[in-house]
Amino acid sequence: MGRKSYEGTGVLPGLEEDARPARKAAVNSARAPRFSTPRMIATFVAAAVLLGAILLAFHLVEQFLITDSRFALGGPGENSSLQIAGAAHASRAAVENIFADDEGVSVYLIPLSERRDAVRAVPWIREASVARVWPNRVIVRVQERSPVAFVRTNASRFGLIDSEGVILPPVTDRFKLPVLSGVRASDPIAKRREGIQRMLRMTADLGDATANISEVDVSDGDNLKVTQPYDGRSLTLLLGDRNFKARYGNFLSHYSQIQQRLPGAAVLDLRLEDRITVVE
Repeated sequence: MGRKSYEGTGVLPGLEEDARPARKAAVNSARAPRFSTPRMIATFVAAAVLLGAILLAFHLVEQFLITDSRFALGGPGENSSLQIAGAAHASRAAVENIFADDEGVSVYLIPLSERRDAVRAVPWIREASVARVWPNRVIVRVQERSPVAFVRTNASRFGLIDSEGVILPPVTDRFKLPVLSGVRASDPIAKRREGIQRMLRMTADLGDATANISEVDVSDGDNLKVTQPYDGRSLTLLLGDRNFKARYGNFLSHYSQIQQRLPGAAVLDLRLEDRITVVE
């Protein structure tokens, strides 16, 4: 029972412990990676050649795009490859002038982001995009500003102003817009924007009634005033800073009675919900 059987094992009695490490070493040596220096060098050289070929190809393609006349931007005129879309009031000549130095230059070289920023600075343009279209076209799409009121620019002249407080150059179009008082062209743009937003909050609440208003005074943020012709007269209405639609509707409902009692009334205070006060 206590005797070991060594038949078929290839291990002589007494050599069991010496044989086991030898087998482990053989297994470890079989698993160890084999590095071939020539193979590594060949792989490195092949990768370098491939990278060089890619860089050379890119350089040749880039030179082709830069130098071939088929990619050159055409100058102004009927055959111009510069296209401008969306410019109704903005000066097309001003936009074209931005690309004057690009005439005859490959569209590949035109710095689109710089040109877009320059187009945005053109008066009347609020937003712009500049796209390169192969082989030789550049398309400029602009979104113009929308005037919301007239504002006094000096003692005798008025200009247009948009919802962001930007003063717009005059154009030949005729706009039916109210005059905005309490905002001057010389004010900082942040102050102009604040006054415009007061007016827009009121006109949004009034809705269609805005069409009858000829002037809005926003100099007092707590008491907006509107002037409008009504029944052959010019009336000034004090609307406060809220509930504009309800207060204006109250005026429409009771004006005939006010006219009968006080036919000379020209300034009406609508800020009290239960009454209309005539301001002397």
